[in-house]
Amino acid sequence: MSDIDSSIDSVLAYHQRTKHAPGAYAAGPESIDWDAQPDPFRHYEGCAVFPLNLASDDNALPWSALWQAPGVQERTLPGANKQLASSADEKSIPEAAGSKVPDKAALGELLALSLALSAWKQFGTARWSLRINPSSGNLHPTEAYLLCANIHGLADGVYHYRADEHALELRCPFSGQQTQPLLLMAFSSVHWREAWKYGERAYRYCQHDVGHALAAVSFAASTLGWSPAQLSPVPVSDKDLAALLGIDREQDYGNANNEQAEHEHPDCLINLLAGIAPAPNVADLLGLQDQRNWQGRANVLDKRHFYQWPVIDEVTRLAEITEAAISPPKFENVPVPLTPDGARANEKASRLIRQRRSAQAFDAEGGISKQDFYTLLNHTLARANYAPWNVLPNTHGIHLMLFLHNVEGLEAGLYALLRDSHAMSTLKLQLRDQFLWEKLEDTPESLNLYALIKAGTRRTAANLSCQQAIAGNSAFSLAMLADCRPITEQPWHYRHLFWQAGAIGQVLYLEAEAAGLRG
Repeated sequence: MSDIDSSIDSVLAYHQRTKHAPGAYAAGPESIDWDAQPDPFRHYEGCAVFPLNLASDDNALPWSALWQAPGVQERTLPGANKQLASSADEKSIPEAAGSKVPDKAALGELLALSLALSAWKQFGTARWSLRINPSSGNLHPTEAYLLCANIHGLADGVYHYRADEHALELRCPFSGQQTQPLLLMAFSSVHWREAWKYGERAYRYCQHDVGHALAAVSFAASTLGWSPAQLSPVPVSDKDLAALLGIDREQDYGNANNEQAEHEHPDCLINLLAGIAPAPNVADLLGLQDQRNWQGRANVLDKRHFYQWPVIDEVTRLAEITEAAISPPKFENVPVPLTPDGARANEKASRLIRQRRSAQAFDAEGGISKQDFYTLLNHTLARANYAPWNVLPNTHGIHLMLFLHNVEGLEAGLYALLRDSHAMSTLKLQLRDQFLWEKLEDTPESLNLYALIKAGTRRTAANLSCQQAIAGNSAFSLAMLADCRPITEQPWHYRHLFWQAGAIGQVLYLEAEAAGLRG
């Protein structure tokens, strides 16, 4: 057996091993000290810190505008009409770079609507924050970085985003003078943040949260009028990305007290100027860094790691992205999105984004209209040049299994939404013979929605969701069914599937808010 075949088998074995089952949960901590949670905020002590402005509703688009034809609703970015210059030496960049290059103010708005804090909550003496981007257990393992050059208001260099202060920490300045604009965003994961609570499943949740973060950035950019074509994934290996972000520097993850800070694992890189300039190759980017001037030491998030989960390190190694290879996503010829209507259609998208919350309980009598339900499902379909699909390396292979409890005009039961039109023949062979596969008469043309079982599914949905009543008391709940065959080509596709699932989840979150409900 080859090394890659062994890795494929081991990644799939990890997935099987970390499934919850009716008789037992996946391996996790036997007890949790809720008063000693890991620090939710990573920062680098000793870095120069640059505060960012918060987003304003003045220019944000309505939610319905995000689903119109790309380009119709774009607006001028903050600072786009200025002569762009680096704050380091005030040099100008060529006018040919275009009017779509954002400045520091635009970056502040983007981050405020994608990765920033959305609220603080308190119960008794406990106080915790919520963020714009969703996260499993509100633990937020995802860290964000920016690589900037010729962005007005910022010195050229590598920055870490501090969500607690809504600020950028300069980790490493670039050396020399750059002639072209550069704006890349990267994500990494602190696996321990999830493992502290969820044990062996933590790797899954970290990858899922990367998808949430990617979608949050894509939606924020569209909300602020950025062209969808301005954002795109950049192919890069894990090793090279770690070097670009400085998270491979062992000397930056220990402090004077000989305490070891939790390491971060590189995830992905996106170009925020894809419509203006291609991303430089990794060698050129590494050549920009002033290697003698890396700044800051990572803070220790948790001084007491009571449990160890070696399988997380193992699957991390097995699913490593070892080459800079991303095939352009393949998009089917899906009809234009359904445009939201009703009272909330013209709600500012930024307000929906900021008010997004994870529901804690549902009223079993509550429901959703058929029109809102169809619009919600329609927006989970991958389309070129629409958020959030422009930032994903993989947009297909995941289908939705829907437990309908209270959807206006539709019978309760189990339904399937096939996000790939050609998947039906394969799924029919793999799923139960008893399924109806009945196409609904009034379904919009874009939706491959089929009734599989017509019967009450509240109890089944709750049982399958770890006995959580919320899954049975909702208007509907769902599971995601993934085609794992790409993993047999490269193990890292396992991560890509989770990123896609996380992006779909963010669509569902925001669509629920737009319908006046909650996800």
